[in-house]
Amino acid sequence: MLIQNGNVVFLNEVKKADIRTEGRYVTQIADSLTPLAGEEVIDATSRYVFPGLIDMHVHLREPGFEGKEDIASGSAAAVKGGFTQICCMPNTNPVTDNAVVVSYIINRAKEVNLCKVRPIGAITAGENGEALAAIGKMKQAGAVALSDDGKPVMNSQIMRLAMEYASDFDLICLSHCEDKNLLNGGFVNEGRNSTITGLKGISRAVEDIMIAREICLAQALDLPVHICHVSTYSGVQMIRDAKKNGVKVTAESCPHYVALTDDIILSFDTNTKVNPPVREEKDRQAIIAGIADGTIDCIVTDHAPHKATDKNVEYAQAAFGISGLETSFALCYTYLAEPGVLTLPELARRMSYNPAKILHLEGGEIAEGKVADLMIADLSKEWTIDSASFVSKGKNTPFNGYTVRGAVECTIVDGKVKYSA
Repeated sequence: MLIQNGNVVFLNEVKKADIRTEGRYVTQIADSLTPLAGEEVIDATSRYVFPGLIDMHVHLREPGFEGKEDIASGSAAAVKGGFTQICCMPNTNPVTDNAVVVSYIINRAKEVNLCKVRPIGAITAGENGEALAAIGKMKQAGAVALSDDGKPVMNSQIMRLAMEYASDFDLICLSHCEDKNLLNGGFVNEGRNSTITGLKGISRAVEDIMIAREICLAQALDLPVHICHVSTYSGVQMIRDAKKNGVKVTAESCPHYVALTDDIILSFDTNTKVNPPVREEKDRQAIIAGIADGTIDCIVTDHAPHKATDKNVEYAQAAFGISGLETSFALCYTYLAEPGVLTLPELARRMSYNPAKILHLEGGEIAEGKVADLMIADLSKEWTIDSASFVSKGKNTPFNGYTVRGAVECTIVDGKVKYSA
């Protein structure tokens, strides 16, 4: 394949170049390349060529909850959104806490043959927080990380053992930071708007206490830990300070924490219900600043698709989660790159290079000899988000009707076009 005339987003610059791929790999990058006989040519004039996006936090629901999403529909949503690799969380049924379920997910993804699906194994058996899962066997089967996402590991000794054991297998624990004892049945941000609506609030401390614990463990053990879906200004500050002190902590946040505040709950639209909750303007600004200065390493979707019946109930009863794979790139471009918070190489680092580095995955950059996982986007194209057009089974988004800029036109995985607009 030959991609011609594109503005290529490299790690440190954007430069007009042609890219040649052979098999799975990028073999040549030059100012101008002549098509070879029989070579597929993609004209990327006035388009931007990014490294394939990598989402290290996705819920694919299979096995067990295929009514919400399955590996086929989730993979289709991923490539439509520009993602070439997605890492799926273990809160399935049965829980992904053993080699059999890990193998099932990998084999099913190969049958679907769209994007690369990387399973994340559970930290504890059944995500019950009591005994470690079969970590070594899951690693052998292809798990790329460990998490009890959806649930916190409340027992600090279990979390310590998990971090130590994981490091023996070159894995990292991804922590869902939530103090269950302090949660007290809350489901929106605790503040002015929770008072106005009468909806039960979640204090920032619910998240912050556990972020602090993970930082303390990482510091004491001199081992890495990754903080999932950061939503608080205070959490960003703790992670920033820890990094300055040499603690091996990395972190992620999501487009909804960048673009929204808890004013959205005033509509009582259950599509705004997400865990952790969207918080206030000072939190939003802190998340943006944290992404800009590298305190927050990665932007993930926390793609959490649901059936309409899971959301079409009273706010308190509704399921948590946003379907995010098909809107993430455009939201990040619109709210971070276009206003100048991030350059295009920095955006590519947060959405591709850093996730690859943290989880030891191939990909994440465009270079000769690297895997040909690429995404081509039209950054000038303005479009309106319409959940009815989602290929994901989950139509649950608070962004319905939002006008954004930046459209994914083509997703290439292992040198093969897997999505074309």
